[in-house]
Amino acid sequence: MNPALPLRTPTLNRLAGQGTTFSAALCPSPLCAPSRACLAAGRTYDRCRVANNQDDYPLDQLTFYRVLRDHGYHVAGVGKFDLQKGSAQHSLDGKALIDAWGFSDGIDSKGKWDAVTSWDGAPHDAYLAYLDGHGLAQTHIDDMVSRRAGPYTTTHPTPLPEHAYGDNWVAAQGVRMLRDFPDDRPWFLQVNFTGPHDPMDVTQGMWQDWQNVDFPPAHANTQLGVEAHTRIRRNYAAMVENIDRHLSLYLQAIDAREELADTLVVYASDHGEMLGDHDAWGKSTFYQPSVGVPMVIAGPGVARGAVFDGPVSLHDLAATFLEAADVAIPPEMDSRSLWPVLSGASGSHRDTVISGLVTPKRSWHLVYDGRYKLVRIGDAPPLLFDLDGDPWEDVNVAPQRPEVTVRMQAWLDAALEDAREATE
Repeated sequence: MNPALPLRTPTLNRLAGQGTTFSAALCPSPLCAPSRACLAAGRTYDRCRVANNQDDYPLDQLTFYRVLRDHGYHVAGVGKFDLQKGSAQHSLDGKALIDAWGFSDGIDSKGKWDAVTSWDGAPHDAYLAYLDGHGLAQTHIDDMVSRRAGPYTTTHPTPLPEHAYGDNWVAAQGVRMLRDFPDDRPWFLQVNFTGPHDPMDVTQGMWQDWQNVDFPPAHANTQLGVEAHTRIRRNYAAMVENIDRHLSLYLQAIDAREELADTLVVYASDHGEMLGDHDAWGKSTFYQPSVGVPMVIAGPGVARGAVFDGPVSLHDLAATFLEAADVAIPPEMDSRSLWPVLSGASGSHRDTVISGLVTPKRSWHLVYDGRYKLVRIGDAPPLLFDLDGDPWEDVNVAPQRPEVTVRMQAWLDAALEDAREATE
């Protein structure tokens, strides 16, 4: 949460005041399918067997969802799971693989672009089925196709009404499920919003609320003018604000069940967004806007108003949830519980975290210790950034800091070797 940005996140700000913010959280891989798979499995990227968006989650691999369900929890989820990204297995009721992943109930839906590519005049997932039932599917498809050439620069509002906007639909399904949860057992709910994500489609109301708001320009961008960047950032901020509004509605629904005081609430993301910094858009790269994720945790036993600056990984949430449920962490998981930090019992968590991405076109890994980030791209010489003095990662200091480079390369090599041995 950058105070220099004119964002409107009152619910998240309140949550941060009631809990702990992790300012140096990274995702295991800045791409939808592998990052979400690592969270589900509680494993590092190189041990999770989901290399990129062409892979499905291996159904023979344990999930923390299944562990919670096996220990008596009602486990539910809604929205974009992306655990079957490669084969795109979906159903009109959204339940095709819900049980196999370890959920008691749920509604899985496609992401923004996947819904477009799957449309053949008929819906193939729960969200498009909803739109089709309201006579809005073709309207939405036509609008999304019109944004293909400029998914960021096409910033006009969607023609969809508020109830049919993707994140609004996801939120409504989750709240409905939450209200019907059984009263005789504990529960877990994961809400997977599609936003904030390209294209920059927002509702008319969301678009209108952000007119005349200015933003700092993208860093080191040579592609667009100030006006274009401002329009893009307004829409992105509107998506963030919309999710914040829904977070408030979830908290109200939990409070109506008289369970808010006993509920652990986590706000996080599967990856970041470059938004034009370094002439890059989307994710999949090693820069902080891509690999860095928000992470705020509040609830019983959590230190209030605390900020933890040490490195943590998104997949550490798996062990954190299991410990909160008083369930043993399976030995095959790499996840490390955040509870020592959350409770205030410890001021440290990990020495380093690892992130990476392997695709047919490019392979890179990074290791981050909370200050220095070492990046290795293929067989090229490593890059080293000192984020304390260079938060934009403009200057490679590997030649000036050989001792740090050697130390961090050793950490990365050891982590990758451990992953190789574990998967053989």
